[in-house]
Amino acid sequence: MRVLADEFPDLTISKVRFLEAEGLVSPPRTAAGYRQFTSADVDRLRWVLRAQRDRFWPLTTIREALAAADRGLAPAADGHGARPPEPPPDADVPDVDDLLVRGPTRLTHRELVGATGLAEAEVEALVEHGLLRPGPDGSHGEDDLRAAHAAAGLARLGLEARHLRAFRAAADRESGLLEQATASLRGAEAARSRAEAVHHALALHAALVRGGLTGHDGQR
Repeated sequence: MRVLADEFPDLTISKVRFLEAEGLVSPPRTAAGYRQFTSADVDRLRWVLRAQRDRFWPLTTIREALAAADRGLAPAADGHGARPPEPPPDADVPDVDDLLVRGPTRLTHRELVGATGLAEAEVEALVEHGLLRPGPDGSHGEDDLRAAHAAAGLARLGLEARHLRAFRAAADRESGLLEQATASLRGAEAARSRAEAVHHALALHAALVRGGLTGHDGQR
């Protein structure tokens, strides 16, 4: 048991044999009768020795705690009694938030202001210049929320709503082109194809804008 000698310098073969006789450790034996301690056996023996040295637990308490652990239970702090351990999160079970049935996002003007950090006048300007398009009841959907967040970021660079009208004009042209390209599709095929069209259009738009800023050599 050299592996335990540093932590337990007084450990002897006789002590290990005693613990084995008490049923606290059960290392397998070779055909010739020699004990073969696996890493799990060593860990178990280390736990027993620490329980004796650090917690002053008697053998009956240690035996009870080990029996609980062997059944997958977590021994109590004093070694008496046990409880099932907290199960780890199950990757196949959705979070509570994912199980909540949510309707489409509908924010009031004031809620949009609070969510984005923009001033009320700035949100009003985004509506005026067509960057935000509230519904008939004046509420703002998820796209407006995303657009307002993006506009807030650009505002920190000095770009006001009036400067961003080009984005709305380009988006309307792109949306019209994609609508025309997928107009003949129906059902699930149409929904997936439109989603793919939006995905590729956004990738193209991002690449073109990025390329326009950096140039071909990345030094523009």
